[in-house]
Amino acid sequence: MARAATTSDVFNAIAEPQRREILALLRTGERPVTELARELGMTQPGASKHLRVLREVGLVRDRRAGKQRLYGLDARGLRPVHEWTGGFERFWNASFDRLDAYVRDLEQEE
Repeated sequence: MARAATTSDVFNAIAEPQRREILALLRTGERPVTELARELGMTQPGASKHLRVLREVGLVRDRRAGKQRLYGLDARGLRPVHEWTGGFERFWNASFDRLDAYVRDLEQEE
């Protein structure tokens, strides 16, 4: 089965580690591409390519501010990821409940 295009699928877009780093940096607020590139140790054209992908899947928005273009996080685009990972919540909660019960048993034995 063919993979979805990176620019149309949020899962493929965030599979790239540098894109996840960009999203993490944008959690603190808008930034110009030059600042993102500098913080990530990449070229400005490289950062721009990643930002284009993130914008096309709806994770990043941009706006003009004078001569600069500022990029900001649009976390609404992460909804499909949140919904998919949320399906594993019951598994993790059950695992933590078992661990908690085990720790309580150990404490009672002491």
